[in-house]
Amino acid sequence: MAGTAQIGVTGLAVMGRNLARNFARHGYTVALHNRTASRTHDLVEQFGHEGTFVPAETAEEFVAALERPRRLVIMVKAGTPTDAVIDEFAPLLEPGDMIIDGGNAHYADTRRREAALRERGLHFVGTGISGGEEGALNGPSIMPGGSKESYESLGPMLETISAKAADGSPCCTYIGTDGAGHFVKMVHNGIEYADMQLIAEAYDLLRHGAGYEPARIAEVFRGWNAGRLDSYLIEITAEVLAHVDAATGRPFVDVVLDQAEQKGTGRWTVQIALDLGVPVSGIAEAVFARSLSGHADLRAVGRGLAGPTPVPLPEGEAERFSEQVEQALYASKVVSYTQGFHQLQAAGAEYDWTLDLGAIAGIWRGGCIIRAAFLDRITAAYAKDAALPSLLADEQFAAELGAAQDAWRTVVATAARLGIPVPGFATALSYYDALRAPRLPAALTQGQRDFFGAHTYHRVDRDGVFHTKWSEGRAEEQQS
Repeated sequence: MAGTAQIGVTGLAVMGRNLARNFARHGYTVALHNRTASRTHDLVEQFGHEGTFVPAETAEEFVAALERPRRLVIMVKAGTPTDAVIDEFAPLLEPGDMIIDGGNAHYADTRRREAALRERGLHFVGTGISGGEEGALNGPSIMPGGSKESYESLGPMLETISAKAADGSPCCTYIGTDGAGHFVKMVHNGIEYADMQLIAEAYDLLRHGAGYEPARIAEVFRGWNAGRLDSYLIEITAEVLAHVDAATGRPFVDVVLDQAEQKGTGRWTVQIALDLGVPVSGIAEAVFARSLSGHADLRAVGRGLAGPTPVPLPEGEAERFSEQVEQALYASKVVSYTQGFHQLQAAGAEYDWTLDLGAIAGIWRGGCIIRAAFLDRITAAYAKDAALPSLLADEQFAAELGAAQDAWRTVVATAARLGIPVPGFATALSYYDALRAPRLPAALTQGQRDFFGAHTYHRVDRDGVFHTKWSEGRAEEQQS
């Protein structure tokens, strides 16, 4: 069946296999390839009834099975394995053909690969895919970058297999040139880290502040999921908390080791935010919280430190506290998204990407891990003002956080009093207060820098750059 497959997938681990099946289920003929040929044959044997597959054992057979322009999806580990697959297939392709990287690649690698392949007349499409193995099969959120020309050919196929939002629109859109797609996926994952940390802190507050058991907290989360916090992560949190360990009869959450792992995309988000000079403190705290959880020896030493032991609040007070936690969680969640979208704005300016923030919010409404009802509101906010400098500049979001702030402050203060760590809630509140402060202590910081390093400063009352001669009578001189 030479030249009959409309798309090909190489790398048939769970994500690649499910993505290939998704294409086939939607009527596309799919070429299949894997370094271990048995995995290719197993897929056809198990799922051949779902559509038309063209198995190939060699790279040459795989490329020959694809119609022009060839669309070749690689689903392998990021880094060296991705480069190895590109080096294997690129010499077999012709100008106009496309290599689509659907892995969690670092956007800088994607920019490098796109530039190199463009020199050979090939399109390299760095594509963020969110939704896990279930999303890959049933409809993920898809964030493709690369050239607009490649999207004209590839985009309709990706839109067809993507998740659909409640209004029926596909959760896939053209993101921007070179590494834009993978950058947006990286920030998506950073927001995901923050979202998960905030939810974990809400659970901890309800467990040790309100004194609720996991089964009851599951019901609280189910109630929240029926309101403005309606989201995939809140939904699965309730399921996890309600689950009982079969071996011990204890709540599942109590038998899981409290050391969270990470694969790196959250860490990348923070590292790049530092390079861009963008404060993503909520995402950073989430990354650090996972890191701290894994330092078992450090935590063992710290358990002997002085501090309060949480004493659950009385029942009536606990119920009110639960309501306050919901408000604090919602407000902190808005701050996390605000920081993530600020990073996208900064990256767009830095790398000359024309990022449509409303469209990005729109494709996150379905399929992806951070899908949530309030993304409709973010989409609407950017539709109203595409140049919105911050989500907190939107009247509705600003009003909601203003209404939540008393409860938010009470939750953070109560956590401090009880000795319950809430780095996510606390840093989100500090970010909010920093934005609303008429003056920040950065003026003192700048004075210190000028004192020890002659780093100069600006004044509030006149233009120019100034330095005080601290060791020479403290006379001020204008530098420019």
